[in-house]
Amino acid sequence: MAVRIRLAPGGAKKRPFYRILAPDARSPRDGRFLERLGSYDPLLNSEDPKRVVLNEERIRYWLGQGAQVTDRVARFLDQAGILPGATRQRGTGKRAAALAAKRAEAEQAAA
Repeated sequence: MAVRIRLAPGGAKKRPFYRILAPDARSPRDGRFLERLGSYDPLLNSEDPKRVVLNEERIRYWLGQGAQVTDRVARFLDQAGILPGATRQRGTGKRAAALAAKRAEAEQAAA
């Protein structure tokens, strides 16, 4: 079973709130999930400890089982020190190709 750690939206109009879940990758965004791993409240200050709440032990378990994380959740895990270096920028199209070429040129110039 392919497991993905991702956000599921909740809250009310103009009051977003997200749950960090571990569902099967084939389940719908707001559908069935295996386990709730934390929450994210974007309306709180960035210094507030309740802004991102993570169950570190269970997240490490699911990562050990081969779970994939979404980009936003990877940022949270990187900030928490659970998955260092996981922050990544993905993209497609002309702009992403141009950025990749520019990055490769910079690496060659540095070497």
